[in-house]
Amino acid sequence: MKRPLLLAALSMLLSLVSHDVAAAPDCVTTLGELRTLLGDRRDALQWVETTMDDGKPLLVSIVERHGALALEFIKTGEGLWAEGSGAVCGAGMDFEISFGKGQLRMGPASGWLLRSLLGQGGKFTMTRLGADQLRIATSGWSGTFVPKPNQRVLTITPAQ
Repeated sequence: MKRPLLLAALSMLLSLVSHDVAAAPDCVTTLGELRTLLGDRRDALQWVETTMDDGKPLLVSIVERHGALALEFIKTGEGLWAEGSGAVCGAGMDFEISFGKGQLRMGPASGWLLRSLLGQGGKFTMTRLGADQLRIATSGWSGTFVPKPNQRVLTITPAQ
């Protein structure tokens, strides 16, 4: 009697695991692939932070450099905060940009805590907040952003 129950439990577990593997997010590394993943055919994007407490918003740009996606954060009046090339992966309704060791460069405008948290790479999560807001978060930091004036709005919804 125990053996059929064990086999049934194992079968259910394997079906869950295979379902998770089949539902694994697509990852992209170029701007064209990102536009396809997001169902968006618009121009490269720039976003301006609205939740800074120092009056110096970050400007975030998602661009393609040398055939790879790059995320660049520039702190207004201070310069480079962080930049790196990596892969964007769908994660439910969110998207994650992952940077491996050596793929993320911290600039002089980033604080020591952020440099120590992300010095070996890291992950930024992008979450849509309403029609024209985006939350970008990572270890030890998050901010809310709006499209830079004169930029088109990024549609962050999984492709159907």
